[in-house]
Amino acid sequence: MNVVITGASKGIGKAIAAAFSAEGATLFLCARNEVNLYNTVAELQTNHPASLINAKAVDMSVKEETKAFGAWVSGGLKNTVSGKIDVLVNNAGIFTPGSIYNEEDGLLEKMMKTNLYSAYHLTRELVPAMIEAKQGLIVNICSIASLHAYKNGGSYSITKFALMGFTKNLREELKPHFVKVMGVYPGAVLTDSWGNFDNSSKRIMEAGDIAAMILAAAKLSPQAVVEDIIMRPLLGDL
Repeated sequence: MNVVITGASKGIGKAIAAAFSAEGATLFLCARNEVNLYNTVAELQTNHPASLINAKAVDMSVKEETKAFGAWVSGGLKNTVSGKIDVLVNNAGIFTPGSIYNEEDGLLEKMMKTNLYSAYHLTRELVPAMIEAKQGLIVNICSIASLHAYKNGGSYSITKFALMGFTKNLREELKPHFVKVMGVYPGAVLTDSWGNFDNSSKRIMEAGDIAAMILAAAKLSPQAVVEDIIMRPLLGDL
């Protein structure tokens, strides 16, 4: 299985990479921070030596870098057994809290580039080959913030609503080509965004919970698709 994951050096992206590497998948990973990315690669390779892991430092907010990463993936696929993408996970994203009326100027544009445009441009680079192969799963990591407005959501929520719209349109467009599209809508997950949050009471989810669901969806028969996964902490949103 060949799996492409953006924003893979930490949090949900790293958990997804770990889940697929445990299955012996060939991974194509990227993240902005080169040190964190290659530390993650070393950890995954040590824990799952049967998995072949390729990585490239990329700033997914930059269109040219995103397209170059897509070309790099396409070149690397030629060295795999199938030469095809089985799973593409558009996970790269940033979160800055704030309100529309007082957040810093330019924040919407900054988050739109990372949270929406990265998925748009990378998908456009890779999906023609998936259409030709008539197979594959595209996973967009959206958010509960894609589904309803919330206090202090500001531009983040706007960009995640946009990512949901992209996901729904893409799903309809790719149905005739047998390419699956899935939106994942997590609530609170213990990642760096929560800083030093004390989760000893198990109040919020773990990144591995999200990864487990995506891995399960990737194992379905070709004629079945999980269109949307909504996951929340048992006790509800914070």
